[in-house]
Amino acid sequence: MSLTISVFSDVICPWCFLGKRRLEHALDGLGLRDTTTVTWLPFELNPDMPPEGVARAVYRDRKFGLARSAQLDAQMTEYGQAEGIAFAFERMRRTPNTRDAHRLIAAGQEAGRGEALVEGLFRAYFEQGEDIGDRAVLLRLARASGLAPNAANAALARTDLSDRIVGLEAQAARMAIGGVPFFIVDEGRAVSGAQTREHWIDLIRRRQADRDAVEAPQRD
Repeated sequence: MSLTISVFSDVICPWCFLGKRRLEHALDGLGLRDTTTVTWLPFELNPDMPPEGVARAVYRDRKFGLARSAQLDAQMTEYGQAEGIAFAFERMRRTPNTRDAHRLIAAGQEAGRGEALVEGLFRAYFEQGEDIGDRAVLLRLARASGLAPNAANAALARTDLSDRIVGLEAQAARMAIGGVPFFIVDEGRAVSGAQTREHWIDLIRRRQADRDAVEAPQRD
């Protein structure tokens, strides 16, 4: 069984990292990882973020208050441990602008390196505390994902990639997508949020049963 899954996501969203890993665990459990095509679509949580980003403590204080922020980080750390993600919020110093990261993801997908790049960005930001708004960091991660250096450098200057990001985010707005991750399975079924692997396994099995019913030969 083959699947196509499109994901509206931002690489500074911990729920997106968690949702990615839960989906992967479900696909692994069903033996479908190699026959599933995942496309990553941009959804900037902070489209008006200054290019240099802001101090994470300031950002989180404004958004949640520091006490509530600490509670949320602790909760997410527990969720991550259950899925093999080592969230290291204490190492994170800046909340970055993610436009350049999305440019690189788009270029990476053109070159067949999108999945590796998305994984590298998530791990660098959430497990290593790196500033993924810094172009030197982004170019290093792009190279590590297998994206050619000239393609990575060019991606950061490509206006067509910026236009594509804006267009896809406008599409998300038209679809009334208010948060991420947001998954679209086989261009039809919408799945919102970082659902559990059990939820995914059930959904995929039902999808397979629906396909089998449609494809079953008709009898006179």
